[in-house]
Amino acid sequence: MSGLGLLSRWLLFGEWRAHPMRALLAVVAIAVGVAMGFAIHLINAAAFNEFSAAIQSLAGQADLQVAGREAQFDEGIYPRLAAHEGVAVASPVLEVDAALAGKPGSLKIVGLDALRAGYVSPDLAGVPEKGHGADVLADDTVFLSPAALSWLGVRRGDTLHLRAGTADVPLRVAGAILRARSGQRLAVMDIGALQWRFGRLGKLSRVDLKLRDGVDRASFERGLAAELEQEFPGRFTVAQPNDARQESRNNNLSRAYRVNLTVLALVALFTGAFLVFSTQALSVLRRRSQFALLRVLGLPRRLLLRQVLVEGASLGVLGALLGIVAGYGLAAAALAFFGGDLGAGYFPGVKPTVRFTPVAAGVFFLLGLGVALLGCAAPAWEAARARPAVALKSGNDEVALERLARVWPSLLCLGAAAACAFAPPVFELPLFGYFAVALLLIGGITLMPRLAAASFRALNRLHMRTSASPAPSPVLSLALARLANAPGQASIALGGVLASFSLMVAMGIMVASFRVSVDDWMLHILPADLYVRTASGGNTGGLGPGEQAAIAGLPGVARTAFLRTRPLTLDPARPTVTLIARDIDAADPGRLLALVGAGVMAPAGEPPVWVSEAMTDLYGMHVGQRIALPLGGRQQRFFVAGVWRDYANQSGSVVIRLADYRRLTGDTMVTDAALWAANGVHPDTVAARLRALPFGSILQLASPGEIRAASLRIFDRSFAVTYLLEAIAIAIGLSGVAATFSAQTLARAREFGMLRHVGVSRGQVLRILALEGGSLTMLGVATGFALGLLISLILVYVVNPQSFHWTMQLHLPWTLLGSVAAVLVLASVATALVSGRYALSGGPVRAVREDW
Repeated sequence: MSGLGLLSRWLLFGEWRAHPMRALLAVVAIAVGVAMGFAIHLINAAAFNEFSAAIQSLAGQADLQVAGREAQFDEGIYPRLAAHEGVAVASPVLEVDAALAGKPGSLKIVGLDALRAGYVSPDLAGVPEKGHGADVLADDTVFLSPAALSWLGVRRGDTLHLRAGTADVPLRVAGAILRARSGQRLAVMDIGALQWRFGRLGKLSRVDLKLRDGVDRASFERGLAAELEQEFPGRFTVAQPNDARQESRNNNLSRAYRVNLTVLALVALFTGAFLVFSTQALSVLRRRSQFALLRVLGLPRRLLLRQVLVEGASLGVLGALLGIVAGYGLAAAALAFFGGDLGAGYFPGVKPTVRFTPVAAGVFFLLGLGVALLGCAAPAWEAARARPAVALKSGNDEVALERLARVWPSLLCLGAAAACAFAPPVFELPLFGYFAVALLLIGGITLMPRLAAASFRALNRLHMRTSASPAPSPVLSLALARLANAPGQASIALGGVLASFSLMVAMGIMVASFRVSVDDWMLHILPADLYVRTASGGNTGGLGPGEQAAIAGLPGVARTAFLRTRPLTLDPARPTVTLIARDIDAADPGRLLALVGAGVMAPAGEPPVWVSEAMTDLYGMHVGQRIALPLGGRQQRFFVAGVWRDYANQSGSVVIRLADYRRLTGDTMVTDAALWAANGVHPDTVAARLRALPFGSILQLASPGEIRAASLRIFDRSFAVTYLLEAIAIAIGLSGVAATFSAQTLARAREFGMLRHVGVSRGQVLRILALEGGSLTMLGVATGFALGLLISLILVYVVNPQSFHWTMQLHLPWTLLGSVAAVLVLASVATALVSGRYALSGGPVRAVREDW
């Protein structure tokens, strides 16, 4: 046994010493895939846990929370809840995201009744300066968390200016919050002062309830929910802080984004699996006669099988360990520089810290090891089952690869991929879409031996028929003959090109399609010459009736349209839906909305509503349906007149006419205004006149081009990780192509020596290699483009709609695709030439004298 162990180590380390770069590239590919997947998992877990903990910290010690389906509700319900049997303390809460004056962003302010909040959420109590205890009840003071103090650059005693409507509200920083989570930007002030200062008189966001001792929380929750639903149908929700519905709501907020990032990270692992396959396949082919001799000398088949598996597993172990370490460091760096949402905006104001999770590390380690074992399974089986008498003969490499030319496994994978592409989502995730992509890749790669043989044999026959001279070009003839008669070895090289290029094509087309679709969508929904708002963030800025009239009557303004947005809760287990009330012509909604499909006119007397694509997927809404929306303290009936595409609100949005909104709610404020300049009037002139209004100094003006540019910058920042993964896939693919071509070229040293003996010159051999490399890569690029296009169709028309609930148009980035294709071809030719020079450096006599 010790002798066999020594033999195993000798074979393993001997192979690594002979081809260190090839093994290193396989290890790096697996390490990159594991690192990206593990890092994304750690980042998502840290952000999600911190976000949930931040929500829990706001709830404090509350047993139950009563909230409205509208963002704010009338405080008239509070006395009833406070006097309810079983309630020990009822603490009213008002939350606003206050816009910052002269600075982008917003600050969450929680308004509390200090006399009651101490029993429910003591951690949120403000800590006034000694001798200034009355500051907790003052109408001009605010208490900030340490993160908010640092972010705003203020300290105790400074004045903070916040935006309310078109006016600025000065608040004195009276101190810090007793206990706030690290990185949580939060402010606390007296609830009455918050209602008054920000125009929210008589409004609450929720009521926190602390129950009396001995009261069963679950039964009390059911009873209170039924009671409120009976008397106020569709207005209130009753839930425990961070219960299953809240967890589901937090999870649904970014689940599709997180899952898609993880799947993209595993693309690198797939490429790593193929590099392990090519590494082990070429190694087995090169040592085929060695293994046959070991079998003749008495080595059992199972030990030979184990040896090849150990060699592949060692690559997986090293790659997985490096990936775990690199993934942890990458996660820590990403959280420090980009935040928990990686620039996507899902977890604003949260500063999570990475925590090492042994279970997840173990899963990703096993994933890396499993990928390596999967990649070396076929070469190991071939090494074990080869007949020694046949394997000892030289020139039978293609016999070992005959099984790769079978067509039925490829057709089976392609057929299964087609079936999965039309399957519905599972748990609102495109799991079958991911399976379709994986099956397409496997089917396409396994089809390469037959495709290579058919293509190059056809080219060879065509060359022989069309050659004008009696003696065809020996370089071209030898290159085509080699490619036509060694399809198995060609497929190993082609597979690397196909895997990397097809994945790059698919991701490139998907991202480009999304970006172009977003740009076209903004062109459609931004028809005005100038857009106006009072703040770049938060929900406290706005324009009242007086300001709206002043803007509408401005000289040089031909037309104005106003817009109001607010959140609605239709399902407590899902994120809020965005209600958009705007000036819109019910007879021609397509002028302002990117409609999908045909719409209908609402019956007379029924207010119309246009729902986004997400509403059709998540809530089952459709054209012609009558739905109820919580507005103005009651359920209001609407008629679904159409479906529109909305890239701004992934969780869903509904559009109603501004006149209907005002009639049903009595709210006359708006958040945005769109202005069309009169004929002959430049938008800059209109902007100057807006600045001259009494409230003009606080207005934020933007042209459609500026909004589009800013939105595309946000898009690119959100897709920065996707771009990085795409670049990694390309880099690994290029490295794999280089390693495979160099290994195959060096393994053919005896062949080149024989060619030199029969009169082929050194330059002709190099031209043969360059022609082979370029031809193989061009075939791989062409096939990879076709396969990548099919994968992109699944990503664009299946994965994306099932993940994010919106559709897009297909766009091919020809410049990017052509550039990468050219680089791949040049890299393969250069690698073949460099490796050929090295293989020919020993001279023809030495080459043919080599044994093994």
